[in-house]
Amino acid sequence: MSFLSHDIIKALLRTEKSTFYEPKAKYLFLVDKAANKIQIKRAVEEIYKVKVKAVNTLVCCGKLKKVRYQLGRTPDFKEAVVTLKEGQKIATT
Repeated sequence: MSFLSHDIIKALLRTEKSTFYEPKAKYLFLVDKAANKIQIKRAVEEIYKVKVKAVNTLVCCGKLKKVRYQLGRTPDFKEAVVTLKEGQKIATT
């Protein structure tokens, strides 16, 4: 199954956890659940024009939420922690 780079990388996450990673040249991305590490690496290199050293992924399960008198569920999602090579940086605003 072939993906486009913008289909794989959904968003660059800007959270408290992700800002803790930035001095270590690590960035947190929300990615497609079906994408593997090799596809994520190629997509980040193509979109942001940087060299990737490593990719670590984790699948986060959705939580049960109570909405009025019904039970609901937040969706499952996949995150990727991308480590860049020495001297590389992604410009974030």
